[in-house]
Amino acid sequence: MKKIGLTLLTAFVGGAMALGVYKVIENKYSDNMSFEDKQKVYFTSNPSAPVSSTGDLDFTQAAAVATPAVVYIRTTYSSKASGGGQDQLEQMFGDMFGQRSRPQGPQMASGSGVIISPDGYIVTNNHVVEKADKITVATNDHRTFSAKVIGTDPSTDLALIKVSATNLPIVKLGNSDDAKVGEWVLAVGNPFNLTSTVTAGIISAKGRNIGIIGSEDNSDENPFGRTRQQTGPKLNKAIESFIQTDAAINPGNSGGALVNTRGELIGINAAIASHTGSYEGYGFAIPVNLAKKVLNDIKKFGTVKRGFVGVTFTELNPDVAQKLDVTTTNGLYVNDLVPGGGAEQAGLKKGDIIVKVEGQQVYESSDLQERVGRLQPGDKINVTVLRDGKDKDFAVTLKGDAAPATNRTAATSKSAEELFNKLGASFHALTPAEKAKLHVNGGVLVTQVREGGLFDAAEIPEGVVITSINKIAIGSIDDIDRAIVKPIQGNIIIAGIYPDGSHFSSAFPAQ
Repeated sequence: MKKIGLTLLTAFVGGAMALGVYKVIENKYSDNMSFEDKQKVYFTSNPSAPVSSTGDLDFTQAAAVATPAVVYIRTTYSSKASGGGQDQLEQMFGDMFGQRSRPQGPQMASGSGVIISPDGYIVTNNHVVEKADKITVATNDHRTFSAKVIGTDPSTDLALIKVSATNLPIVKLGNSDDAKVGEWVLAVGNPFNLTSTVTAGIISAKGRNIGIIGSEDNSDENPFGRTRQQTGPKLNKAIESFIQTDAAINPGNSGGALVNTRGELIGINAAIASHTGSYEGYGFAIPVNLAKKVLNDIKKFGTVKRGFVGVTFTELNPDVAQKLDVTTTNGLYVNDLVPGGGAEQAGLKKGDIIVKVEGQQVYESSDLQERVGRLQPGDKINVTVLRDGKDKDFAVTLKGDAAPATNRTAATSKSAEELFNKLGASFHALTPAEKAKLHVNGGVLVTQVREGGLFDAAEIPEGVVITSINKIAIGSIDDIDRAIVKPIQGNIIIAGIYPDGSHFSSAFPAQ
């Protein structure tokens, strides 16, 4: 009996200690934790039920795990913000990405999102929220929230938004590198306003570059609605390495979840290839391993810290190889080097052919871009090139982007979330070193200015430090929320410091 009592006591103490450790972590839930760390804390307390294996055709448990964390997103935007009518893509195919009605006055759109943190962070597509005046999120259990844009990344078509809520259900972040062609997957979203819809299919291909992000040209011959990404000397910042699936994806699925049969998130649904605007068997999702880096950067910095190899290239195929008079038909032919870029400093030359990155074979641009897209400026990446008939290895240190991409947003409503969206900017609180350099006690740094917002209209650029709004000192994002709902005589008054140290003050209508 003594032995049994001792065993029970040990188990009880061990359990209490584990719970205590969890509670300590939980108390620091929102303090500079990555989304992966937040999820570890969540699943320590909420272990997932075992789900079916990849080969099992019973998807019920995977659907039960994923569906509660996929939300329905409705956005409202003005005709002015939307360009006064349908965009070019919608004119040709309806809307491949979301759903839009076309009444006079404010326009409506809808899409999906995935809750990735219990404290209200949601991932969706940039194109779902990019011009929104108002964002409303409806959960699977029929609760509704207003959301604000934390930041966006047009280069990957990802956005991070947030609602004021706690203890929300989340989808477990998976590993898209482990996903295999032929593996069963589920697409969860809200097509045609049919909320919480689950469809099944397989992964049809990986690493698809369909030239849909950042391309403005349209062509009737192109089933994707936009011409494919150029592979010549133009340096395109779009990062495409889609997971292709034949799980049914339709308008309204954008921003929803692509999960494996373990209920783990492996992709964010983003586009379909269609001549009609509806499902024809080809859907595309952004790999979650790329999304993790983008979303953590947005949360931490307000924008994405992206590194670049510093080359322009052409994808090789038999025709291109013959034209360039090279013997290999696979890889990326280096057309030019960015002066002072990582590739030039590492020793790459024009005419080299990039054949491997981190030891993995390179067949097309997405093989390089998606791998680089996960890294930060200053990180090293191993690149193998074919030169004079021999493979040569180089360690390239990625360089930062001097001009971060922006996206577009506008807003007109009075609520805190809508006014935050109306500012059209992203921020992060100053570090102690930044405060010392600027000789200020507080403030937030403007990390992104989105065209169409108040900051854009007032010509407040990225790199500015905001020290007060409506005469309320600003030291955090929460301070912005509190300040913007107290306009002075109908105006929002913003004061701050330009990068050169000069001070400014701007005022503009709050409505």
